[in-house]
This record gives sequence, C-alpha cells and structure tokens, in this order.
Amino acid sequence: MSQFEDLLTKVGAPAGEGREMREPATGAVVGYAPVHTVDDLERAIASAGAAQPAWAALGHAERSAILHRAADRVESVAEGLAELLAREQGKPLNGPGGGARAEVGATIAWIRATADTPLEPQVVRDDAQGYSTLEYRPLGVVAAIGPWNFPMMVGIWQIAPALRMGNAVIVKPSEFTPLSALALVEVMNEVLPPSVLVALSGDREVGARLSEHPAIAKVMFTGSTPTGRAIVESSSRNLARLTLELGGNDAAIVLGDVDPVAVAQGLFWGAFVNTGQTCAAIKRLYVQEDAYDGIVDALAAVAASAPMGPSLDEASMLGPLQNKKQFDIVADLIDDAKAHGRRIVTGGIPATDLGELFYPITLVADMKDGDRLVDEEQFGPALPIIKFTDVDDAVASANRLDVGLGASVWSADLDAAAQVADRLDAGTVWINSHAVPHPAVPFGGVKGSGYGLEHGVEGLKAVAAPRVVNHPPKGQ
Repeated sequence: MSQFEDLLTKVGAPAGEGREMREPATGAVVGYAPVHTVDDLERAIASAGAAQPAWAALGHAERSAILHRAADRVESVAEGLAELLAREQGKPLNGPGGGARAEVGATIAWIRATADTPLEPQVVRDDAQGYSTLEYRPLGVVAAIGPWNFPMMVGIWQIAPALRMGNAVIVKPSEFTPLSALALVEVMNEVLPPSVLVALSGDREVGARLSEHPAIAKVMFTGSTPTGRAIVESSSRNLARLTLELGGNDAAIVLGDVDPVAVAQGLFWGAFVNTGQTCAAIKRLYVQEDAYDGIVDALAAVAASAPMGPSLDEASMLGPLQNKKQFDIVADLIDDAKAHGRRIVTGGIPATDLGELFYPITLVADMKDGDRLVDEEQFGPALPIIKFTDVDDAVASANRLDVGLGASVWSADLDAAAQVADRLDAGTVWINSHAVPHPAVPFGGVKGSGYGLEHGVEGLKAVAAPRVVNHPPKGQ
C-alpha cells in the first residue's frame, strides 16, 4: 500500500459513505470525507478541554521537543501527503512556492521553526519600588478554521503556535479540502498526546458552532471577509480572541527604472503562485509608463514558458482552479474585462482541452481603476495591468480599496522603493518580491483584510494570554 493509500484509508470514510471528494484536475473521485456533526464537535471540545491542562503542564521545552518529533513524522510521509494534497486541492506536485511538495515542505519547516522560537518573560519595569514581568500563558482550547488554497501550510500556521503555547486545538478544514487537513492531523497525532489536536470535517453548522462555543478561547480563521465578519459577530457571545486573515487584493507598483526581463519572474510568480489562488498574491499590477510595454511583454514570455496541466504530472507548474465556484468567478471577471474592450495579452478563454476547471494564465492590459477585475479579488490566474505616470496616483490607487493584506514595490532604486512602500496601507509590504512569507516574520492584514498577527514571536503571543506579575524590589 502506498503512503497516499494508507493516509486515505486512515482519514477517509468508507467507499460510498461520507462526502465525495473529486480531483479538480480530472474529476476522478479522490475519496470520501467523513461528515462530522455538532454532536461530534461537542465531544471533541470536551475531550480537548480535558487534555489541555496536562499538555500545558509539560512546559515549553517538552512541547517543543514533541513538535519536532511531529515534524519528523510528517516528513516521513511527505510524498504521500503531497500526492493527497495535489489530488484533492488540484495544485501540481511541483511549481515555485505553490506546489504540493513545496507546501508539505513548508508545513514541516513551520512546525520546526515554531518549536524553536523563544518567548521568555519580559521585564517591563525595574526600579527602586520593584520590578514587573510580562509572561504568556495558554488560553485553553483554540479553534483553527482553515482555507482550501493551502490547507496544510496555512493550517499549520494556526496549529503549531497554538500547540507550542500549551493550548489544545480543534481544526475545522474547508469543505473543499478536508482530507488534506485530516491527514496532516492524523500524522501529527501519532506523536502528540491524545485529544490535544482534533480535526473535524463538518459543514457550516459545525463551523458556526465552533466560533460561538463558550469553551473556545480563541478563533483563528483564514478565508473570506464576509465569513470573517460573521465570525466576529458570533464570537461576541463568548468574547473569544480572534486572528482573522481575510480577503486581499494586493497591489504591486512597478517603477519605470526596472529592467522588465529581470523582474518578470518575480512578478509572475508573485501573482500566479498556486495558479493565483493565494491570499497575498499580486492581484493588481500598476506599472509606470516607461516600463509598461516591457513588463507586459516580459510577463507574456514567462506565461508561455510555465506549463499548466494535470496535478500529478511532474512537468506541470500550474494547475486548475480548485472548485467550480472559483472558476466561475475568474471567468466572469475576465469576460467583463473583454466586454469593456480591455486588451487580452494571454489567455482569456477556458482551457477546456485540459479539463473543466482549467483557465490559462490571463494577462489583461490597459485596465482602469473601477474595472471589476481590478476592484474585485479574482483569486485565480488573471492579472489586470494598469499604466500610471505619477507615483502619487499609483499609491492612491493601491490604497483606495478596503483591503490591506500585502503590497509590493519594484524598483532598481531601493531608497525610492522604500519611500513608496512607506506610503502603502498593507500589513506586509515587500520590495522587489511578493508573497514570500517567513516563519520568523509576523504576517497579518489591515482594513478589510482582517487583524491579528501570525508567525514568529508575535504569532506565539497571539495564541496566549498575557499576564503581568509585580514583584517587590530584588533582594527583599
């Protein structure tokens, strides 16, 4: 039995039972996801709450050691996890940053980095009257509600820090990619104590109950802004803490001094990693007029050299849209751009020869602010390109929408780029790169893109309760 088959046997429902999961690339049945209920959730929360105090009592050093063993175990079945992820999510096995193997590798790296991130008590006052320390303690039971685009990597962004800080975790994966998340949790649970990490594959009723449950101390959610707002409302009933990584429509500003060929690869994969199905990908490209034609041509050349195809084909670097709903959103926005006479540079027509959910890389030039493809998040393989003359106008365009997850500035003059970056309303701004996260670097949005930080020391603090202890003067 292959690793993939073994994982599917462990986490999937029997054939013909549960919810049928199909491969986006081929339409073939991957397996059957169990359908957990609110009653299952209640039992899971009770078990997690009972197991959490002993997990917290182990201390940071022992929890970190266990997380390292969990990372080792995940690494031992990395190829099986990658195959399951590719089949269920649709992303190719390979591809810069967004392939299934890369996602599993990042998942392993994030577990280890989270385990190794120090968080010592901080002395915030020390004077003749005494000293005060700020320390961080477990919250209790944390809810981790994950997305379908990176179900393992983004899932571990929630899971690993919560566990490291001594919490128990209830995972609610997306209904589009439950098997991937269930498999990751199953593997980690071969090392973790029972019930400190539980994954439930349920419907929206389970998710809604999870976010309002009185025993949930923290909700971590990655997904759409409307769903995030609903979680804010429901969590008011139990005053659960929140980390919300919501929708984005990241702008990239390219100054006229760039070498178009030199930056084309970075711009292309900054936009189309995971076939554009990435929260903090470039989704609006503003190019200064001196570089405009060169950038359009260079991006078209990169698009022609990036093969799109079946997820398990080793040559594929780009895959299908994950689901029909997202495919329809992308197709509708491109059709709207065509109806308004915008210039289709590449793509523009569904790739039905590859499969029902394939849409080729579509570069649309001569776009304007106010066009739907500019103003609405496409979350797929379409990129609007907008020409500008004055940098002030580009900054105003980038900032005008009620989103602020990421942004980037591209220039041969790093000082000029930094000055522009300082004016952008986004939680993360990259210079001469985009959508490149790091486990030590905090990440989070502003405005309609949510609030709260993940990764690094700040990510650990976000899943813990701060406590101040006031001490008498030293020596007394």
